[in-house]
Amino acid sequence: MTTSSPPGRRSSAVAGAPLATIADRLGGPRVDHLLSRAAAQAPDRTALRSPDGSGLSFGRLDGQVDAFATALNALTPGPDSVVAVAAELSPAFPVAYYGAARAGRTAALVNPLLREDALVHVLATSGARTAVLTPEVYLRVRTVRDRLPRLETVLLTSAAPGEDGAALLAEVVAAAAGGPVPSAPADPEAVANLLFTSGTTGAPKAVELTHRNLTVNAAQTAHAHGLDAGSVVFNYLPTYHLMHLNAAVQAVATQLLWTDPDVPGSLAAARAGGTTHYYSLPMRLSRLAADPAGGAEGGAEVPTLRAVLSGGSALPPAATRGLTARFGVPVVQGYGLAEASPQTHFDRLDDPRAGSCGPPSAGTESRIVHVDTRAELPVGERGEIQVRGPQLMKGYLGAEPAAHLDAEGWFSTGDIGHTDEDGRLFVVDRIKDVFKCDNWLVSPTEVEEVLRRRPEVADTVVVDRPDRFSGSVAYALVALAKPYADEEGAALAAVRGANTRMPYYQHLRYVEVVEGIPRSQNGKVQRREIRDAVHGRDLPEPSPDGPLEVTGSADPV
Repeated sequence: MTTSSPPGRRSSAVAGAPLATIADRLGGPRVDHLLSRAAAQAPDRTALRSPDGSGLSFGRLDGQVDAFATALNALTPGPDSVVAVAAELSPAFPVAYYGAARAGRTAALVNPLLREDALVHVLATSGARTAVLTPEVYLRVRTVRDRLPRLETVLLTSAAPGEDGAALLAEVVAAAAGGPVPSAPADPEAVANLLFTSGTTGAPKAVELTHRNLTVNAAQTAHAHGLDAGSVVFNYLPTYHLMHLNAAVQAVATQLLWTDPDVPGSLAAARAGGTTHYYSLPMRLSRLAADPAGGAEGGAEVPTLRAVLSGGSALPPAATRGLTARFGVPVVQGYGLAEASPQTHFDRLDDPRAGSCGPPSAGTESRIVHVDTRAELPVGERGEIQVRGPQLMKGYLGAEPAAHLDAEGWFSTGDIGHTDEDGRLFVVDRIKDVFKCDNWLVSPTEVEEVLRRRPEVADTVVVDRPDRFSGSVAYALVALAKPYADEEGAALAAVRGANTRMPYYQHLRYVEVVEGIPRSQNGKVQRREIRDAVHGRDLPEPSPDGPLEVTGSADPV
């Protein structure tokens, strides 16, 4: 556990370097100044390389950002207007994102995987007047345009057949090149971005991130990840995340953007590009760890690789160990959330520990408190994770300032975790996912980990099921591994075997066989929808002697 410092103070040296030292490397008071600084230092260095092999230097990227800022001055006159930007993994995103900041606008980030109603919520809540969208997102927005009266202009990131009424971002940028670049105020405390929460407990909330939040976190992240001007970052995520963009630009590192769904095949591209840092999701990394072929063309090794970095959710320790043995480099993960720009913790590259999210980032404080009493807990005890630091958001859009903080400035994350003697964080579960059986706290994630060790199980998710005697009991959805898919009783055998390795209150009382576990594109389990479906079913009570296999019901989502 870290910190017992007085209210209002922040640690000066938590993750190996003082925040003041890291902050000295920042590019300026606005987030787009990170790019200006990189372009001044290395104008000809490749900033972005796309899957098609095309590249964009820092100097050219900065010029396109200038041009888009110029265009925005004409499209949305007046400062402080909002520009929605679909966070697709392409060069169009940094052009629009940094261009909005350079024009003094606020960028509202749009998940390109959202459907119509969710898009209406994000665009209407943000008040966006201009939107830079992929053709796929535009098709969805066009069907609900009548519900978005404030949206005036849509620009497309790429051309697509049948797309009328929306100009191409590239054409707008080309037309504005050489024009007068707006002089936006350099206020580090101004809101730079609106980033929407995942909405697991209701409609997504708009998080207000300032320029200072983002530039500080870019420096914290680049330092923790070991990024420098010689780094080549392989970005293998379904969408463009601010952390990966800003940290790489902060370090003046080259980014390789990769979108091919062939996970083992990605290693050939990583090897050809001289990758030093391979970023991906736990779902993809777990597949890579289980790949018996050893990658594309029979050679999985990437000689230039320094680290494999995971984010989005917990990477199973078994996958961590497998990848470490395979590549001979640290396989590490961190912890963060939208409200913290996002990183607050990251494991040590020189001494990684499987399952750990590492110590707090430089200048960040973290503690564990009792869920009910809010008292600070000692090392090893589980409770809610709280954080505070300079990367913590300004607030939620429409809420009172500092309403998200307690009297001492701590932000409650809603996650359950514990720390070890070295101050490393271990995240257990979400508070709203944890449930009580006979007044014992049960973590679905921990039960899933035990169940995944069974050979019959390819994937699983565990949720609570109301029980009239115990309060709640564990209910598992199981996708069977191929050799067991047609074997009668395989799921029950897996559950019985797992139950022998857990205390009684964690025992699985229901099991349902499904073809696949419902997940989002970024690999996160759709736990709320699954729980709602499970709670809505009229099922018999399981026998005290063992679990009940649920049959004949549809996939919950």
